[in-house]
Amino acid sequence: MNLNDLKIFEAVAETGSFTKAATMTFTVQSNVTARVKSLEEEFNTKLFLRTSRKVELTAEGMILMEYCKQIQHLMEEAKHTIQSAEHIRGSLKIGCIETTMALKAPEIYRVFEEKYPDVELEFKSDTRNSLILDVLNYRLDAAFVSAPINVNGLEKISIKEEQLVILTSSKGPQLQTLLEKEPLKIVVFDEGCIFRERLESWLSHKGILNYKSTVVNSIEGIINFVEAGWGISMLPEEIVDEHYAGRKIKNYRLNRQLGTMNTVLVFRKDGPRSRALQSFINMYL
Repeated sequence: MNLNDLKIFEAVAETGSFTKAATMTFTVQSNVTARVKSLEEEFNTKLFLRTSRKVELTAEGMILMEYCKQIQHLMEEAKHTIQSAEHIRGSLKIGCIETTMALKAPEIYRVFEEKYPDVELEFKSDTRNSLILDVLNYRLDAAFVSAPINVNGLEKISIKEEQLVILTSSKGPQLQTLLEKEPLKIVVFDEGCIFRERLESWLSHKGILNYKSTVVNSIEGIINFVEAGWGISMLPEEIVDEHYAGRKIKNYRLNRQLGTMNTVLVFRKDGPRSRALQSFINMYL
């Protein structure tokens, strides 16, 4: 077995086809078949289920696929570490929830770039659960997500505690009056957003189950819809006060249990870390 065998194995798993895998790895189908057969003999197990339509991983194949990801990641880290023996360089992929991406990522980038100009920093915005999976599956080096979190294979550093608030239009009725209407209208991000989850939990706690959701994909959109009276929403108080203080919206504080959000930086426990990633982590220690 060698690294090329594993690359061919990964290509078959990703494409579901020996023919497509041959094209992807710039070889012929007979070589793909031979390399996969060699791996199956070495591990003494079937790695793929072959049908007339497609090729799928067996349970054992899925296990090997996870190790392939780790091996590939370690090789990349070894390359970056060796090449940057004198200077910290390389690339990092960092995940953020929407509010962090929109309002905090530029400052994070500025501070890190001043210290480590030879490191390429890339940000990705997504929901909390998707970001966690991306870190576990080596698609992200680290991610800023909301606590609590207790996931095997991840370490975390506490970053910041924030206060969440309910938002309503200052041109409309008081919050209590809005809550008495049916259906209540709420303005939220898509499923998986921590602010949406907290708002729905708060409504459930109050016994409000009949509400209509308007889904938008930006903080600015939420502020615009709330200000126009389309519904209520929930966001961090700091963001509203710092960036939208002049807008016609009202803030309502929540109790500490539902109103407090702790942001943590998560990253993998296993394997050596690149100097670039360790430098990024050190900024928050």
